[in-house]
Amino acid sequence: MSHLASVRLPALALSLISSHHPVPGLLHEEAAPSKDAELLDSVLTRVSGIVLKERGRVDAAARAALRGASQDSQALSYRLQSELEALQQEFSGSRSVTHRVLTADHLNEQNLRLIQRTAIVCGAWPGHVRKDTYVAEIVSGASSRLRGFDRIKINSRLATNIGLVGRAAEPVAVACTELMANALEHSRDDLAVDVSLIRTGNGSVCITIDDAGKGMTSEALARGVRLVSAEKQEVMLTELGDPPSQGFVAIGRLVADHGFDVSIDNPSPYGGVRAVVTIPPNLLTSIDEEAEPPSVMAPLPATAPRADRRPTPVADTAPDDAHSRTGAPGTAEGLPQRRRRGTAISTGELAAPTPRAPDPERSLATWSDFHDGLKSGRNGIDLEETQ
Repeated sequence: MSHLASVRLPALALSLISSHHPVPGLLHEEAAPSKDAELLDSVLTRVSGIVLKERGRVDAAARAALRGASQDSQALSYRLQSELEALQQEFSGSRSVTHRVLTADHLNEQNLRLIQRTAIVCGAWPGHVRKDTYVAEIVSGASSRLRGFDRIKINSRLATNIGLVGRAAEPVAVACTELMANALEHSRDDLAVDVSLIRTGNGSVCITIDDAGKGMTSEALARGVRLVSAEKQEVMLTELGDPPSQGFVAIGRLVADHGFDVSIDNPSPYGGVRAVVTIPPNLLTSIDEEAEPPSVMAPLPATAPRADRRPTPVADTAPDDAHSRTGAPGTAEGLPQRRRRGTAISTGELAAPTPRAPDPERSLATWSDFHDGLKSGRNGIDLEETQ
């Protein structure tokens, strides 16, 4: 009993925290009766169950408190975001003030991302309802939530009308944001993060994120793969580490709830980590580009360069005769000379592309935006000069 109280029970408490700590057996196992050994082992089993149950109760209470606080802060951040956007539309002051307003808006966006991630880890929904959104817009919007977004290079090979259904738009955006945040954090500040969008043969869309960092250790990679898997699992707050690593846990919850897939177990061609977000066809949709034009900030699909047609040589029309095989007059020792082929070639120029028919309404809207921007810039310069 003394060995049980002083050695085995403390070892059991450590083993419940980490499986690397073994629980020793009986002190004199060969001399102890089998019935006594079973009773002592049953004590360990009963204590283990009580400890796990109490730990789960405490963790659930902590999640509920943290979830409520995060949702309240998230709602206030959304209100602040709306006010800052309205201020950007109405304000036409100096450039320095406009720049500070934009900086405040971006800082609020970064703060909102952290609050949203914590709420998701604690069991809340993302907290933002979207309509059907273009996939390219989702990825570019996800990158804009991060500090160092200018290091993210997005290359899209998708058709411009491919979109994501509204119920999955924000979850995919959160997952892409966390993966890009990891890529930025684990690579140097002078290295870019490549993001590519491509449609696969089975109709899915893959968002690939490659960084040039040092990669992950085998233990960290195994833990990350387990956390981002689609299996529904409860990760206690005490298991997140210090400081807590919440990104993969939030991604795992979103993957389990909304049906897309995330993999991080492939190396990047630049030596870092390759993360792939796979969106199945049932979460994709087609959006009318005339009714809902894509954002000007969304990356345009890459187009392959057009190969020029080679010039076609013209057949030689001069007949070969016996004189062509004999030495020409005036040549040394009458040696034969090679007859040159005709050099006339057809250019085979490509037909000029057919110009697109002009759209009067779009041209008028573009010109109006340019005129308003020019007028706003002049007003800003005038105000700076008067100050």
